[in-house]
Amino acid sequence: MKGGCVVEKVRLGDVCIRASSNIAQKDVENNEGTYPIYGASGFIKNVDFYKQDKEYIAVVKDGAGVGRIIKCPAKSSVIGTMQYILPKENVDIDFLAFAMENMNLAKYYTGATIPHIYFKDYCKEEFLLLDIKEQKNVAYILNKISDLISKRKEQLSKLDELVKARFVELFGDPVDNPMGWSTKQLQELVTDDCTISYGIVQTGDDQEDGVPVFRPVDIVNRIPVRSELKKTTEEISNKYKRTILKGREMLITVRANIADTCIVGEEFAGCNVGRGIVPIRTKETEIILEFLKYQIDSKHLNDNIKALAKGITLIQLNMEDLREVTLIVPPIEKQKAFVEFAKQTDKSKLEVQKSLEKLELLKKALMQKYFG
Repeated sequence: MKGGCVVEKVRLGDVCIRASSNIAQKDVENNEGTYPIYGASGFIKNVDFYKQDKEYIAVVKDGAGVGRIIKCPAKSSVIGTMQYILPKENVDIDFLAFAMENMNLAKYYTGATIPHIYFKDYCKEEFLLLDIKEQKNVAYILNKISDLISKRKEQLSKLDELVKARFVELFGDPVDNPMGWSTKQLQELVTDDCTISYGIVQTGDDQEDGVPVFRPVDIVNRIPVRSELKKTTEEISNKYKRTILKGREMLITVRANIADTCIVGEEFAGCNVGRGIVPIRTKETEIILEFLKYQIDSKHLNDNIKALAKGITLIQLNMEDLREVTLIVPPIEKQKAFVEFAKQTDKSKLEVQKSLEKLELLKKALMQKYFG
């Protein structure tokens, strides 16, 4: 019993049926219809066939996103890198999907080049199975929270799009430069103490009281937190004094995820960066740091910078190519007006972000309560 409910500890493999997808790329190409087909990132397209006539759970078993859980509708299919999980009659599909999400199936991956997980490994995962009525109650609560999380993320995305649209309205595409703004290379716009250089090559083992070091993982799709940064020795950091942060820099990724950006403030002064990040300080009488960030984040220019990267197993942006990136330099007052608009939008984003974080913490706590 748990909270007055009947509880049974079960193995995943005992409460569901697995079926693999045998759909190949050729089955999807040049095929149009009304039935959706899904991949690791979600909906792909509509085709003229379906493999499952009831709702099901899809698990990414190969490649990027391995272990991801997606609940899919009736009369749909998934591509061959995924497998179907069909709950048995005494199991609510939403409850099972949340239970599987809590299992973090990605931990079972094998393979260096293409990650893969096997049902025979993760089917042994155990969880507490409530009676069907309580399963539905739990699923209802978690679905409500998940819907709110999705709405908050959508709000953040729309606010981002608002700023990007405002940038284009005021300045046009920075690559095509239809408004004829003056242009300069990035190396002409940075301060004298900014050499546009790679960071620390080998940071060594994490040090309890060392110098915090930024890596791409610390800024890609997240707000950096100083206490969460890996730390290196002061000796190693001092060998790369040119990339020690002074506070108020734009960081740009130059390995793997190319041209992701983040502005850091004075609270990060004294930190350093790893090989995959370059810190930028600008002459703000010519180009404001935030304006630089939004310009580099604009799709056309960002795509162009990504295209400069070289490498097969390790994609990397060379410093000379980065230094020579051409930027528009509108009058400083126009830059300031745009940055002020962006800052006001950021205030709205911050409130939404706080709400999102609270919801995610609540969901995490409830997942722990219901599934252990």
